[in-house]
Amino acid sequence: MTTAELHDGNTVELTVQGTGPTVLLPVDPAPADPAKAEELRRWGMDPELGRTLVNGLADVFTVVAFPYEAHVMAHPKPATLTPANIAADFLAVADAAGAARFAYYGYSWLALSGLQLALRTDRLDALVMGGFPPQGGPYAEMLRVTNATHDMSGGTPKPPAAPSGGEEFDWSAAEVTLSKDQTRQFVTLYEALDGFDDRAAQSRLTLPRLCFAGSADTIVYGEKWGGVTVDIAGATNTNRPSLEAAGWEVEILDGLDHTAAMQPGNALPVLRPWLEARLTG
Repeated sequence: MTTAELHDGNTVELTVQGTGPTVLLPVDPAPADPAKAEELRRWGMDPELGRTLVNGLADVFTVVAFPYEAHVMAHPKPATLTPANIAADFLAVADAAGAARFAYYGYSWLALSGLQLALRTDRLDALVMGGFPPQGGPYAEMLRVTNATHDMSGGTPKPPAAPSGGEEFDWSAAEVTLSKDQTRQFVTLYEALDGFDDRAAQSRLTLPRLCFAGSADTIVYGEKWGGVTVDIAGATNTNRPSLEAAGWEVEILDGLDHTAAMQPGNALPVLRPWLEARLTG
């Protein structure tokens, strides 16, 4: 078993599979337990998302998978989950895997973490961001959402039941089941990003880079969640000309929302050929 020691002294287990250029994936390759798997399927989610992504790339690449989100939920970092520390954690993973150079793919907050990594190291060969725009990112909106989530955390309410099929998630009806430390760490992250100028940051990026988002990736949060709209699709579309001028390749996945666009059946057809062209072509 290979492990990496992270900035707070805790360790995360790595799964290394395949041969070829190294790709870091902050995903959990372990399948969900049966009860959780059934719930995820009802929401149209792959209960083996991490494993599916690894298997979909490992015939061409050396894939280093590490369950970073699961790790920070199991070992919260309420005062230290900052962009600099996350980047240091990712570099520690690369070091533990023996990867002097590597590509990185992350989705949602792990995508914005990849951008922060790219701004802090010259070891990246390629960067893929899914579900979070490299320019025009909703940092202020996410700070409000995470603050509201933190205010509501600490109790034991039950989340709404998953649908029988075909329904969208009702964010206004969701309840917070996380601890104060679990939610506070994301407040810390977005507080550290308050004032981050992602437009100015573009001039510091020279590596190959791709971003993608679903065309329906817009979440409207009710008042208890901060009363904001997190419009990933809108920000990606609006900034597409300037992103492409800055060197990004941009893909919009028609009809997909935030959850659907991250599923391997939708992400891999974008991710794999692009990485092959940039890393093995």
